[in-house]
Amino acid sequence: MKITKSKRNNIFFLIVIALLIIPQTRQPIQIVLHKGLALFGPSIVAEDERKAVTNYNWELKDLNGDTFNLNEIEGKVVLINFWATWCPPCIAEMPSLQKLHDDYKDRISILFVSNEEREAIQRFLDKKDYNFNVYQPISNVPETLKSRSIPRTFLLDKKGNIVIDKSGAADWNSEKVRRQIDALLPQ
Repeated sequence: MKITKSKRNNIFFLIVIALLIIPQTRQPIQIVLHKGLALFGPSIVAEDERKAVTNYNWELKDLNGDTFNLNEIEGKVVLINFWATWCPPCIAEMPSLQKLHDDYKDRISILFVSNEEREAIQRFLDKKDYNFNVYQPISNVPETLKSRSIPRTFLLDKKGNIVIDKSGAADWNSEKVRRQIDALLPQ
């Protein structure tokens, strides 16, 4: 019996749907798809459209339980990434964020923020061999940085202006992002 092209396409489509329904295969497939979507760097907000963070009073704690307040880094270039360990687009963009962190951690402040339990975050970091610090919010997020979706990443200049506001996965290690960060730093 000969299988027509139409039947072959239908079989392929059903297999893909089945793989997306099965929990063990769904997340890896979603991550691969989001990595494809994250091949591009995020867009830069036009200067005349940038909103500013005016309230830096935001308390966080790291995985060791040490507290930190955003006002400690007011006046610095800051990258804030809201994410979760179960979020496929978050997982897809993490390698590029790790590379950016490795190269810029001493020049800008990078905050990875998650609402998850400490143990889940630590397992994820250990499994993926990521070495950045993750913070959990203690107080309410400043109004300008509130988000209803993850991943959500903000790049703030020294005056607190939001230079990049990206929802969804992106390539944070792109030349475009690096040029923008370098432009915000003193020469």
